Amino acid sequence: MKVLLTGAAGQLGQALIHTKPAEVELIACSRAELDLADPQACGAAVRLHRPEWVINAGAYTAVDRAEQEPELAQAVNAGAPAAFAEALVATGGRLLQVSTDFVFNGAQGSPYRPDQRRDPLGVYGASKAAGEVAALQLAGARVLRTSWVYGPVGNNFCLTMLRLHRQRPQISVVADQVGCPTSTLTLAAACWRAIGLGAAADADQAPILHWSDAGAASWYDFAVAIGELGVAAGLLERAAVVRPITTAEFPTPARRPSYSLLDCSASRVALGLEPQHWRAALATVLEGLG
Repeated sequence: MKVLLTGAAGQLGQALIHTKPAEVELIACSRAELDLADPQACGAAVRLHRPEWVINAGAYTAVDRAEQEPELAQAVNAGAPAAFAEALVATGGRLLQVSTDFVFNGAQGSPYRPDQRRDPLGVYGASKAAGEVAALQLAGARVLRTSWVYGPVGNNFCLTMLRLHRQRPQISVVADQVGCPTSTLTLAAACWRAIGLGAAADADQAPILHWSDAGAASWYDFAVAIGELGVAAGLLERAAVVRPITTAEFPTPARRPSYSLLDCSASRVALGLEPQHWRAALATVLEGLG
């Protein structure tokens, strides 16, 4: 199976490369090799390589900066999947579009099902929602939504908190936004399953899938766990004191959903994967950094 991967230098891209099944011929493209803001380049890559699947793991993920760069966010997050979908119609391939919990507004206070209406709060979420719509214009395409992604490489909350635990005696972290941290290691496994590698029968998989690790947490909970498990893994001599604050005390240019937990129950059955609690997945990532 030939797979074209975007975002190869990113945290999910790296996890997908390192967990690639033996039967996959992977064409891994970083931003330098494939500019997702260029729809002609995206279409040309499909026509050149003629992959059976495109895994679009690349994205514009600067949530706050997107408020000042809406055209670029839209070009990368919506224009690229549209270009891939259009080109794949001609070549006969399929598309896995990696998306986000930010397509929801977070107001309902219970886990979001894959079939629920999109209602993003900001530019980033709106661009990712548009990317989902564009991707699903292609017959056989799939969208895989996830949340609060972190891993052993890249720019993410986990690595930032590890650095702050080392540098500061106290950290203030928002405690009134709830979701679920998701390791790139488990997310990569879900992506490979979503394109049919060892999964249930293809017809049993819905076009929109949800994947996160199990459980729920606030950013405050996540920061506390990073300190505790960082000490246990030998990465920290001591954990900083984590002080819970409200979203109002930490204003940002972009609004975040206050509750963006994803209902992954049906998707876990379809993918044939057992969930791992987010603390256990976090411990695995931190132990790997030791």
